[in-house]
Amino acid sequence: MKENVVLNLTNRDESYDFQSVARQANGAAWVKSGDTVILATVVIDNDAVGQEDFLPLTVQYIEKTYAAGKFPGGFIKRETKPSDFETLTSRIVDRSIRPLFPKGFTSPVQITILVLSVDKESDLQVLALNAASAALFTSDIDVNTSVSALRIAKTDDELIFNPTRSQLADSTLDLFLSGSKDDLLMIEMRSIASNDVEILDMAMMDPLMEPALATSSVTHNSNSLSEDELIEILSLSSAELKVANETYEKEFTPFRKEQIALNILKDAINEEYVTLLNNDYSDKLHNAINQMAKSERSTALRQIRKEIMANNPEFVEVDLKKAIESVKRTLVRTQILETKKRADGRELTEVRPITIETNVLPSAHSSALFTRGQTQALVILTIGGPKDAQMFEDLQDGGTKNENFMVHYNFPGFSVGEPSPVGPPKRRELGHGNLAKRALEPVCEHNRTYRIVSEILESNGSSSMATVCGGYMALKAAQIETVEPIAGVAMGMVSEGDKYSILSDIMGLEDHDGDMDFKVAGSKDGITAMQMDIKLGGISLQVLKEALYQAKEARSHIIDIMLEAEANIEIDESNLPTQDIFNINPDFIGDVIGQAGKTIREIIEKFEVAIDIDKKDGKVKLSGNSKKGVAGAKEHINGIISNSKAKPTYQVGDVADGVVKKIVDFGAFIELEGGVDGLLHISKVSDQRVERVSDVLSEGEKIKVEILEFKGNKISLGRA
Repeated sequence: MKENVVLNLTNRDESYDFQSVARQANGAAWVKSGDTVILATVVIDNDAVGQEDFLPLTVQYIEKTYAAGKFPGGFIKRETKPSDFETLTSRIVDRSIRPLFPKGFTSPVQITILVLSVDKESDLQVLALNAASAALFTSDIDVNTSVSALRIAKTDDELIFNPTRSQLADSTLDLFLSGSKDDLLMIEMRSIASNDVEILDMAMMDPLMEPALATSSVTHNSNSLSEDELIEILSLSSAELKVANETYEKEFTPFRKEQIALNILKDAINEEYVTLLNNDYSDKLHNAINQMAKSERSTALRQIRKEIMANNPEFVEVDLKKAIESVKRTLVRTQILETKKRADGRELTEVRPITIETNVLPSAHSSALFTRGQTQALVILTIGGPKDAQMFEDLQDGGTKNENFMVHYNFPGFSVGEPSPVGPPKRRELGHGNLAKRALEPVCEHNRTYRIVSEILESNGSSSMATVCGGYMALKAAQIETVEPIAGVAMGMVSEGDKYSILSDIMGLEDHDGDMDFKVAGSKDGITAMQMDIKLGGISLQVLKEALYQAKEARSHIIDIMLEAEANIEIDESNLPTQDIFNINPDFIGDVIGQAGKTIREIIEKFEVAIDIDKKDGKVKLSGNSKKGVAGAKEHINGIISNSKAKPTYQVGDVADGVVKKIVDFGAFIELEGGVDGLLHISKVSDQRVERVSDVLSEGEKIKVEILEFKGNKISLGRA
């Protein structure tokens, strides 16, 4: 391939070809970094123009398994539905690219990103966004600004821009940014938990040591990020994005196609209708806004429109609808900016009333019903073992990986009064679930498998943050140890000129008519996850800092309410699975497993538990549906080890007394002193040839034997 542009960026080289492939598309970019190759294309249907002020942009990020020299997993050897990673990456590109299109542009646009070759260290999300932006910037679509991506990792207090996957694996921070040379457009952030082990594992020396002592040297750290540190990192990152985009635009400009004339929807508002609304329907519009503050799907505005059309049949209803929306938006924003009051009467920093109920579902492991204003999330926790983890294929690492902390978010139509059928999760549902997962995952010990499901029963603003709060309460309702309490809040902003107001706990009306959707989750002291989308085209770091601290105040308020509810949780242990992890000396693992697994099967059946033993380090995981069963199994295992310690030791050549325990066709099993079993083969039963062992020995007979050989845990005996 001919490389038109070769760029040396921070910690990464990229080459671009704009002329060799996909030449029928409006724009295409063949991007290579390391051994990773990505093709991004842009196609527009300029003949189709929508009637609403909405851009029908579709972004598809698609991974091909041949890119890593692999077959697709499963029965069907062809790529089928997109993975969660592909869907989330498509969403990241969409949210970053969408603000670049001119207002009023409503022609359908399709951006397709294909991963054609891949290495193990490339950041596919960064390259996907950069490739899509390059294809769009050099296309014949009238978009004159590039956008680029930047990921930041943090290791030992050192920031790494554009880290490799190996560097990110050792990081305590994963911060993904997108922006132009002038504006920061999107933020995705998560903290990454770490375990610090400072002393030797004493349980390896004493297998009967108490588990609390064996794990006292391990500390779990959520690595939440403070507001000041985040602002400092964003300041450095904005400068990096500026340099990157200036480089892109300079190098890509020679390859831009001739711009086509685009169909732009003129958003003209009929001033006659506006005057009528302001003069004759002001009170009704204010009442309608108050109703919309209580429900995202209020029909109050529709009723006003019907009344006006009945009195003025000559009016054009489509234009009237635009005028009503415009006046409503102005009233909402003016009230916030001028009076510092919101449509529902709240102060700018005020959080809606919160109620919390826990363990409302009798048969679930735990549950929480979190209600904040008109947003309500029923969050359910299910606890499992290693076999319950979600398996998925990683294109870069190869093989199957396991996910043992899952958050599944469901948004049925009835939650907003819509008669839509329930179907598979859409991009928004996957994105909200992923945000809640990133918020909660750092504060949990990952020695079990957790599935958190959030059923949104009612929605009027930030159901994803209600999922975070309800998810934390569900964890506590199941007695799961956490590092610190975690809550989430959605922030908004209204801005006109130099005036702006930041809103805590936004509702749907403020999200729709505001300029920012900013979701922040974390503890009282720091942030574990964050997601920001800017509708203005950018935001200053000073305003962002103010929003972060206002969000911190709101989180602290919510956490206080959650802690009060946590103190009143009633635990029903009858349905709550339990788990214990302890270490035994690996030398005794064979005694716990028993001959052909007989002993461990007996333990599993007797105590109704699942047992997972790491033969290398002696770690034993017990899990079951009752504390009594798990405790009994642990006591039984420790008893086996104690008896094994007391058993006499034998060496080759020793003569011992034994009892014939069982006669089989090929010999006899002899029980020696201390409960040790050995095999006396039929060829060793007598000096003479023996056809049947039962002709010479009988079960229960005492016999002297000699230790001939050790084969692993098996002992070979001879007649003494």
